[in-house]
Amino acid sequence: MKAGIHPEYKITKITCQCGNVIETRSTVENINVEICSACHPFYTGKQKLVDTAGRIERFNRRYGVKSAE
Repeated sequence: MKAGIHPEYKITKITCQCGNVIETRSTVENINVEICSACHPFYTGKQKLVDTAGRIERFNRRYGVKSAE
């Protein structure tokens, strides 16, 4: 390997919006994510709707689906 061409590899914290904090190593410090393995429906088995800019409400209004609240 050539010296001086590789970025510095350091310990970093990945913080999810659900509050889960994961420590790993990366070239980037302090990463913030919206969804992680602790809150993602694929890993938890629970249905959680992630609404981006009101897309779910717009779909429900367009196709006449009533929300299950």
